[in-house]
Amino acid sequence: MGSFASLMDGFGTALTPVNLMYAVIGVLLGTTIGVLPGIGAAMAVALLLPITYGLDPTGAFIMFAGIYYGSMFGGSTTSILLNTPGETASVVTAIEGNPMAKRGRGSQALAAAAIGHFVGGLIGTLLLVLLAPAVAKLAVGIGAPDFFAIMLLAFISVTSVLGKSRIRGFASLLIGLAIGLIGLDEMTGQQRLTFGSLHLSDGIDVVVVAVALFAVGESLWVAAHLRRIQAEPIPVGRPWLGRDDVRRSWKPWVRGPFIGFPFGAIPAGGAEIPTFLSYVTERRLSKRKDEFGKGAIEGVAGPEATASASASGTLTSMLTLGLPTTATAAVMLAAFQQYGIQPGPLLFEHESSLVWALIASLFIALVLLLVLNLPLAPVWAKLLRIPRPYLYAGILFFASVGAYAVSGDVVDLIVLFIIGLLGLAMRRYGLPVLPAVIGVILGPAAEQQLRRALQISDGSISGLVNTPMSVIIYVLIVAILVWPVIRRLTRRPAAPSVDREKIDA
Repeated sequence: MGSFASLMDGFGTALTPVNLMYAVIGVLLGTTIGVLPGIGAAMAVALLLPITYGLDPTGAFIMFAGIYYGSMFGGSTTSILLNTPGETASVVTAIEGNPMAKRGRGSQALAAAAIGHFVGGLIGTLLLVLLAPAVAKLAVGIGAPDFFAIMLLAFISVTSVLGKSRIRGFASLLIGLAIGLIGLDEMTGQQRLTFGSLHLSDGIDVVVVAVALFAVGESLWVAAHLRRIQAEPIPVGRPWLGRDDVRRSWKPWVRGPFIGFPFGAIPAGGAEIPTFLSYVTERRLSKRKDEFGKGAIEGVAGPEATASASASGTLTSMLTLGLPTTATAAVMLAAFQQYGIQPGPLLFEHESSLVWALIASLFIALVLLLVLNLPLAPVWAKLLRIPRPYLYAGILFFASVGAYAVSGDVVDLIVLFIIGLLGLAMRRYGLPVLPAVIGVILGPAAEQQLRRALQISDGSISGLVNTPMSVIIYVLIVAILVWPVIRRLTRRPAAPSVDREKIDA
């Protein structure tokens, strides 16, 4: 009851007029920035850091929390309507959300995403209040072999369920892993795939790659086929969820947080891995597997609830361990240090008022997001009525601005359009884009954890399977790879057709 009593005190602080205003500003800014391709929560918080020097720390962090939650919802908006994720956490949403929009169900997809964010964030934040100490102990006990196994599971899962074939999925993954290798080797300092360019020695930012493959590649693909498709706008559809939509969505809404929260709390990729696993889970459990890839609402509801809950898990690790598991958490950690506050086990004792006001503001931000964005679903869906030449020209403009803002280097713009052409070629030859983005995001981290695990075991391969968690994960990986083969071998051959003319004869 001590936690809930402290939470009530936190609500008393967060609901003051000034702090409530900061929460509203944060949610609006986060949603707006999340809609813009390539400009995510981490960049928004970083840009606002100098502005908050004169603010009270409690108000500043309430605003940052609103930006974090709002940007994740805003990223799903462009994923659904334009197939252009504003955040890497909303990459999976595009798989089913964009086909729903093209079928005239953009409003339903946005409503499912908004409610999914609310439910996932609500459950995730409650878990933060109840389980923060236990999750902190779990995160401390996980080692390099477990991290590598988790990332390998994400690679195998995403390449097994996407695309027309597994070979194309693994080819796309290899492209992403190759892009992720560009830069300096962290251990030896040697250049890899930089072609002697100093501009590439720091590697290619994930934001640039994601925006290039999705926004630029999609825009070029549409431009190449614009004359072959009808210029009529895609119908918007009804603005609210029907009874069947709710019946299909409520289980993914509830399942998602219990996938997202644990993964968000451990340094294994933030919201990317659990959203992929949530999508795989919903596809496996759904009774309408034939709809997946064509606009299944479960593929929107589950990953969105998962992403929202993973944000709560991310804040759990940052507040209790001082361990940032995402770029946004890293920037928020810098913000804490800017105020002379060090997150960690003693934070709840030394800065109790600040921490519980921040946690209470998460509940407030969720309510604000639902109240503001659910009625606006049909308004956002009307973006589809903009003529496609203007719409995709605007996407290219904002994508270029977002890529340039990453480092202020013109080379990033050149890289953006080169990788965009690669995205166009991948669409042309049927390679799914998502595994490539996964390879770029998780490839360097997986390499680092692999090397660390091998160093601990003096180069022995057994060092990768010397923990119970890693063994369990590798068993799951083998099952994912072997199950389709077993199912194909055990499938009964079709009964030979009988020639009816011979029978009649």
